[in-house]
Order: sequence, then C-alpha cells, then structure tokens
Amino acid sequence: MRQAAEAISQGGLVAFPTETVYGLGGDAFNPDALAKIFEAKGRPRFDPLIVHIADLETLEEVADLSMLDTAARNPLFLLTENLWPGPLTLVLPKQKAIPDLATSGMSTVALRLPAHETARRLISLSTGAVAAPSANPFGYLSPTRAEHVAEMLGEKVDLILDGGASQVGVESTVLDLCNGQPVILRPGGTPKEAIEALIGPVAIGPAVNADDLAENSGLPSPGLIKSHYAPRSPLWAHDGESISALSPSREDRAAFLFFDGASRNEWLSVQSLEKGFTVAVTIAVLSETGDTLEAAARLFQTLHELDRLSPKCIHAQLAPEHGLGMAINDRLRRAASAT
Repeated sequence: MRQAAEAISQGGLVAFPTETVYGLGGDAFNPDALAKIFEAKGRPRFDPLIVHIADLETLEEVADLSMLDTAARNPLFLLTENLWPGPLTLVLPKQKAIPDLATSGMSTVALRLPAHETARRLISLSTGAVAAPSANPFGYLSPTRAEHVAEMLGEKVDLILDGGASQVGVESTVLDLCNGQPVILRPGGTPKEAIEALIGPVAIGPAVNADDLAENSGLPSPGLIKSHYAPRSPLWAHDGESISALSPSREDRAAFLFFDGASRNEWLSVQSLEKGFTVAVTIAVLSETGDTLEAAARLFQTLHELDRLSPKCIHAQLAPEHGLGMAINDRLRRAASAT
C-alpha cells in the first residue's frame, strides 16, 4: 500500500480495487500523471476522468461549492450524507487546482468517495485526490478482478493492488447537480430509486455519439459515449421475448448470456421441444434467481469469460428495468452499439 501511494505521489499509475470496478489511478493534481492515464488507456481527451477522494473533508479541495446553485445545496448534503461512501459520482463545479485535463476542459468535475477501504486508504496515503477511470483499454469491458487489469494493461501500470472481485461490478451512477434538476448522466451502482427517495425526481440524460462532438468540446462525465463497455466479440442485446425466439445454427458459434435461470430454461425447452435442438452453444447466466445485485456483480466477469472463448457473437438478455437492472442494460446496450 505504501509503495502504491508513493507511486501515485511521484506521478505514476496504480490500478486499485473499488466496490464498482478496478480503477487506473493517478494524482488528480498532476497534469503529467493525468496524461499517462489517457495514454495507457488510449482514451480520447474529450472523455473526462472521475476524481476519487477518501473523506468528505477533501470535497471542497476538488469541488468549488461556492459556484453551486443554492437550490442544489440541500440535495448535495442529502446525497453525500446518505449515499457516500458508495457507487455514486456527483458532477459539481471544479476547483482551479484540478487541471483541465482531468475534466476535458469543462468547468465541472466528476467526484466520488468510494466505499472500498483499500481505495480510500490508498487515496489518503497519496495525494488526497486520485483521478481514476476503469483500468482497461478505452471502450473495452471494465475490469472487476486484478487479473483483468494485468491481462489488458500489463506493463502500462506501475503497480496493481489486488482486492479480489468487485462487489458491485458496474461503474458508479453519475449524477449532475449543476443545472437545475438533477440528471443521471450514467446509470450505475446506485439505483435511480435510491436517489429519488432522498431528493425527488431526477431526469435521465441521453447517450452521446463521439462523432457528433464538436472540436475541442468535452463531455461532462465519463461513460456517456453511445458505444462503450464492449467485448471483442460482437454483442447483441435482446429482451426476453426476442432472445427466446433465437435458434442458433451449427455455423453460429454463438454464446448466450441470460439474465436468470428461468429464461435460460425456457429457451432450452423451446429449442429441444420445438426445433430438435442439437447445436452445442455456450450458455451463461448472470443470476439463477434473477437477483439484480448478483447479476450486476457478475456482468463484466461473465462477459470476460465468454469473450475469451472468441464466439462469433454474444446474444445477451436485458434485465428488468429497475434497480441495478438499469445499469446492466445501459452497459449491454452500449456494448451492442459497438457491433
């Protein structure tokens, strides 16, 4: 841990566990370290980084709350009091100490206080604020285990802290508090229902096509690009009815990812009873019981496992659109947009 903190303090890169996914961390106050993050990931400069802090006392070193609209102060207090530490990123006005590179030139910063003890200790032992996108090549599946980072980034990282499997398994929810009504820019590990229970209705922001961005324009948050989180194998997202109608041929070499065991069993029943199903396919299930918490925690790990088999395509079933199902579906739809 001390070696990792020293590496960050000296401008190096450290991959570390959080409750969501593994992050690729560098000193949030050091432009050279931030440039290394973009280079290691192959990340476009218009896609900002999330800055992670270890305690609430550091909040105002990163965010300039004097620039925040008065109406947003109470929601900010309620959210940080009840949902931090946790998988919730807040977009707030930034302090001048945060380089523009971290925020893609925007006047706002995406800020999070993670729930993972290892992450908070690393941050507090280093510089107090660590910029950290997911520790993977840009656009590819996020890492939920240390070995994912080693496989994908290898020598581009000075040190990898192994904290085991990520518990949440999908990135944080990103909530913009800067423009009147709060807007969820990216669904994630904190369900929309939990946010609305505290501050009332929130809007959902649209995905962004990278080709539509104007020159020198930045995004207010990471994770907004329409095509993202994709395996190397083409992925197709289906609702329960459409995936049940799929019948693979011997040439397909397809993999099927079902949300729950009941959907898999129904599909297998249709294949065997109605179509004389005899084709060997790869089948995986996110949660046998249909638990969205378990499904989210297993999403990227399962996609990594399927992708290693190099199927011709992956057919993935969407989750129910509530709780963490919204985050699961967001990742699957963005992965499908890359196909």
